[in-house]
Amino acid sequence: MKWQQSVERLELKVPPVVVGGIVALLMWGAARLWPSLTLPLPPMFGWGVGCGVLGVLVALAGVLSFRRAHTTVNPMQPGDASSLVVSGIYRFSRNPMYLGMALVLLGWAFHLAHPVSLAMLALFVGYMNRFQIVPEERAMQQLFGEQFDLYRRRVRRWL
Repeated sequence: MKWQQSVERLELKVPPVVVGGIVALLMWGAARLWPSLTLPLPPMFGWGVGCGVLGVLVALAGVLSFRRAHTTVNPMQPGDASSLVVSGIYRFSRNPMYLGMALVLLGWAFHLAHPVSLAMLALFVGYMNRFQIVPEERAMQQLFGEQFDLYRRRVRRWL
């Protein structure tokens, strides 16, 4: 019981952009701390830039869809949502802003060519699922009920 309460206190406490920044720094730190683990791959710069640009575009498409719907983009207050956005990029992902951040981190991992960096991407996804997306979905369920249930059954959480 106490463990669950402690975990729930972490929900919606750290802005997703901060989480992404921390993970990016951890990825860079791991690559610098253990340079011998860097993979001898051909230049990954193109893949890194491609994933990064795609990630930014996906995240911006999510923000623009929220703006068009005149609803909040504040991830710390999902209960303030005024509408359930299900069009645009939200037809393909329930969380395109977080998907975009994950793609940027994937691009960074390609650039670093370090296996620990890729593992850090999994850390980002796990953290976001538990401490950001689950509470957001709880709020959407309370606000939009059956409409959110139908949407959740139709569209995957990430992709």
